[in-house]
Amino acid sequence: MHPRNLHATGYDFASLTATSAALAKHVKTTPAGTQSIDFANPTAVKMLNRALLMHYYGVKGWDIPAGYLCPPVPGRADYIHVLADLLAEDNDGEIPNGPAVRGLDVGTGANLVYPLIGQASYGWRFLGTDIDEAALANAAAILAKNPEIAAQIELRHQPVWDNIFTGLLRNGENFDFSMCNPPFHGSPDEVLAVSQRKWNNLGKPGAQKGTNQPRLNFGGGGTELWCNGGERGFVKSMIDQSKQIPKRVMWFTTLISKADNLVPLQAVLKKARAVEVRTIDMAQGQKQSRILAWTYLNPAERAKWRRKG
Repeated sequence: MHPRNLHATGYDFASLTATSAALAKHVKTTPAGTQSIDFANPTAVKMLNRALLMHYYGVKGWDIPAGYLCPPVPGRADYIHVLADLLAEDNDGEIPNGPAVRGLDVGTGANLVYPLIGQASYGWRFLGTDIDEAALANAAAILAKNPEIAAQIELRHQPVWDNIFTGLLRNGENFDFSMCNPPFHGSPDEVLAVSQRKWNNLGKPGAQKGTNQPRLNFGGGGTELWCNGGERGFVKSMIDQSKQIPKRVMWFTTLISKADNLVPLQAVLKKARAVEVRTIDMAQGQKQSRILAWTYLNPAERAKWRRKG
């Protein structure tokens, strides 16, 4: 994990259960004598997230409705810290802190995790967008419980399903970065197959008649997990729409979960005439992912942007 990640040394369950008593009943002692939770239990994972967000980031009353994505906090924090390093490169090596830095979280979801971590870690402002109005309503409920944070995080509905940036920004709005955790899969059947493999690896019953249906331990459904064209199709649309606003976002970024998607997407970026393209590897445990970042601004333009900020 990133060296600034507060979770790099693992979970301190003694401190977390002291912060959030609801987590305590889910903490078990493993055969190795260490404390953990059942990561196949969505409720246990949600209680862990709630405790992490409260203990490390001061977020009160975090919750999500059943069926919505409950993302792993340590991995989400890594993305935020990588973005901080990227911004520092155009700021004489210093991470820019405070509300002068504004990020755009595409598909912020019901969980609102990226803006919550980014605001607590660096004081950045955020605009969180989503096509799902129910998800945004839950994100608004989280902010209502945290008024000191709410002043720095705005939510906005994107009403057109095929649009990501198009029609979203208001006159005069600019962002230091955009970020996104795109739908990884191309169909509901693909989501089910991945869930089945995970349950098999955990020794859980599969999707056979008379057994429990496999589920993703971090939840998620619908537009959070799949779209036509999957991850590659979604990011291609993102790149195509980024060309329409090349000077309004300094760094466009997105997670890429499937390494096979990198070369085709880099080719799309070359065709889009991105000035600079970065691929930044990330790893949490056995999971490997990467951030794809691109900009239409040259280094001098980016340095000028930071000085104005």
